[in-house]
Amino acid sequence: MICTSRVDRNNLTMRTYPRRLTRSNLGFSESVENLKHAVALHFAHYGSCRIRRSLGVTPAMEAVMRDYVWTLSELLAP
Repeated sequence: MICTSRVDRNNLTMRTYPRRLTRSNLGFSESVENLKHAVALHFAHYGSCRIRRSLGVTPAMEAVMRDYVWTLSELLAP
């Protein structure tokens, strides 16, 4: 079941955190490919590295996809 408050929260997070999606500034994407990579990196970090206060764990841990919080170096490792 999709809750509209969660969708709204996700939209607010996407408008707030990645600088490429906020108003025109120095962090704009010069190509669509760069924008895709930046958004993918944001979602990977948001889901696997950041602990949510409301959950007490990361969203990936809550969904039983991971069993520990990833570090940024683990996320970026090939």
